[in-house]
Amino acid sequence: MVLYYYNKILFINNMSYSNIFIISGPSGAGEDSIINGLHKYFNIERVITTTTRAMRPGESQKSPYYFISQEEFKNKIAQDDLAEYAQEYNNHFYGVTKNELARVSGSGNIGLWKIEYKGVMTAKEKFPEIKSIYIAPPSLEILKQRIMRRDSVNEEYIDERMKYTKEWMKHEDIYDFKVINEEGKLEEAIKKVADIIKKIADEKLS
Repeated sequence: MVLYYYNKILFINNMSYSNIFIISGPSGAGEDSIINGLHKYFNIERVITTTTRAMRPGESQKSPYYFISQEEFKNKIAQDDLAEYAQEYNNHFYGVTKNELARVSGSGNIGLWKIEYKGVMTAKEKFPEIKSIYIAPPSLEILKQRIMRRDSVNEEYIDERMKYTKEWMKHEDIYDFKVINEEGKLEEAIKKVADIIKKIADEKLS
């Protein structure tokens, strides 16, 4: 059941990106599951990230990324086409173009932007009207267990993710809100995030 519905006309003339919300958390925190769960509360438009990493089986252009080459990405940097970008631990570039943010803002729907903490820092500096929600795991041990349940992960991958997560957790204070995704309580976490978005959207429309 759709609990909170925002018609496109509410945001269609607002190009300040105030209909966009950052959902951010380390691998295994459950941010993708929460984003998927928010569809039953809102009309959602996802901000699609551009990346230089290779397309994996089951993926396609725009699902879940725009896939481009290193050269193309560097050209976008040189031409100032990117709203934010970062070179992550795996040396691949990830970023969001200015055109992509304009597309989502112009949709009038609730925009959800999934980025890692370095991108959040840049986004908050450039777009202070965009609110950020940190999806936190209940503990590092549970986070590790979640990652280990995935297919095709080895010890090296797990160690890299845990090292990156520990660094990520040092920057929790950059976020506007924090929601802990407790083990076995995904629906509660989704509802908490939906309530935050609804409250902010209501304030912007009042």
